[in-house]
Amino acid sequence: MPATLRDVADRAQVSVRTVSNVVSGYQHVSPQMRQRVLQAIEELDYRPNPVARTLRTGRTGMLALVVPEIDVPYFSELAREVIDSAAELGYRVMVDQTGHDHERERQLLLGENRTMLFDGILFSPLVTKAELLDMHGSSRMPLVLLGEHEFDGRYDHIAIDNVQAAHDAVTHLISLGRTRIAAVGTQPLEGYATPLQRTAGYEAALREAGLQVRPEHTIPAAHYSRTGGYTACVALLTTSPRPDAIFCFSDLLAIGAMRAVFDAGLRVPDDVAVIGIDDIDEGRFARPSLSTVSLDIPFIAREAVHRIAARIENPQTPAEEIVATHQLVARESTLGMSDEHPAHR
Repeated sequence: MPATLRDVADRAQVSVRTVSNVVSGYQHVSPQMRQRVLQAIEELDYRPNPVARTLRTGRTGMLALVVPEIDVPYFSELAREVIDSAAELGYRVMVDQTGHDHERERQLLLGENRTMLFDGILFSPLVTKAELLDMHGSSRMPLVLLGEHEFDGRYDHIAIDNVQAAHDAVTHLISLGRTRIAAVGTQPLEGYATPLQRTAGYEAALREAGLQVRPEHTIPAAHYSRTGGYTACVALLTTSPRPDAIFCFSDLLAIGAMRAVFDAGLRVPDDVAVIGIDDIDEGRFARPSLSTVSLDIPFIAREAVHRIAARIENPQTPAEEIVATHQLVARESTLGMSDEHPAHR
């Protein structure tokens, strides 16, 4: 017969309650007690019964992470970090994507077309309207919002200061003497918070430096992909005057833009400097290596998981807004090839 909680408790010489706390990931168990229980679990090859646990506690031990696109490096790295952070607290994570579909966002947020399998949701939507949050509130499902949305005090919110991040990227280009700085990644017709905020930071940096904001140097991108960056940069290089620097709203856009510069017979950064946002591995190992604004994804994931866990334990926990830090990382795509500037920092 499979081992039971009672069997583990007897082997570890602790109470059934203590075994249950260890299995459920409850943090307030002494290290010595936890080790005894884990050793007994291993010796007896104990396997928790998830159905029984759900019936007993009303919880599944499952979290949902909802993102727009899992194949975008930022979101795939976020998913990995969330899974690791959740495992430390005894949770498992199911990842779903909305695919830029507003109706899909609505269904996932409101729990339509699925049973309530989760103890909480970590949600990174493109657009979250107040009325949807109002409707979600009636479900009492713990929710943490990720991304650039207004904090209204009802839901925990883990965000990036996109305005400052964009401002820092453009200020770096200005400090190198670049004066015709273009932007790739605007989405003026969609109303998405991230591109709007990055556009605001881009324009503010130019104005503070006394530089002109040229409409022809602000190019939209429907998707933050290499192809999107390439197509946008091809269009940019036909403008007059041609830009001498490009700020891309993601690293993938920047990598596509660099390829377009090379295909046009120009050089990065000699003719056109390029910088992105995200700090993905591909940018570190590109040639030239990509200058970027590095986002603290492990911090974002860790804080999001800790906030959802706290809200699951106590639904009355006051909501918090937490802003992650970022760091400018200058590499070869703006500084040029030099032994003084390590490419893979």
